[in-house]
Amino acid sequence: MQLNQLKPNTPRKNNKRVGRGGKRGTYSGKGSKGQKSRAGAGVKPGFRGGDNRLWQLFPKQRGASKKPGNSRPHFKHRFFRVKSVKPAIVNLNLFNTFNDGDTVNPKILLEKGLVDSIKNGVKVLGGEELKKKLEFGGFVFSASAKEKILKAGGKIES
Repeated sequence: MQLNQLKPNTPRKNNKRVGRGGKRGTYSGKGSKGQKSRAGAGVKPGFRGGDNRLWQLFPKQRGASKKPGNSRPHFKHRFFRVKSVKPAIVNLNLFNTFNDGDTVNPKILLEKGLVDSIKNGVKVLGGEELKKKLEFGGFVFSASAKEKILKAGGKIES
């Protein structure tokens, strides 16, 4: 077999050419009437039906944008909210399933399926009581959680 004798597995298919008369009906696959059915017409990205574009709504005073080192920019607008990055939250009673003296970190929680994601960190809250002596590492703690861990005889490594 030669290179000039190779044939593709699937037959070639031409793109549908619409809007030129023929057997495609009166609307030629573009629906009926309206801006998007006209030749050469279309809606530009960011167009909101005559309303202001989203980026035109933002305040443009000094300090209103994301800057390096500014972890929480103050966007104040009724239509726009910045999604803040929040850690996964775990209560202290979850750690009662571990054995005394175990070392606990976010990776172990992820492997056991106790946390969905550790991408943004894991925060331990002191909602319940801790009954085991555990060593914690790699978490963020609330003040009450720290107090209860130390009271139970556990250790916190930073």
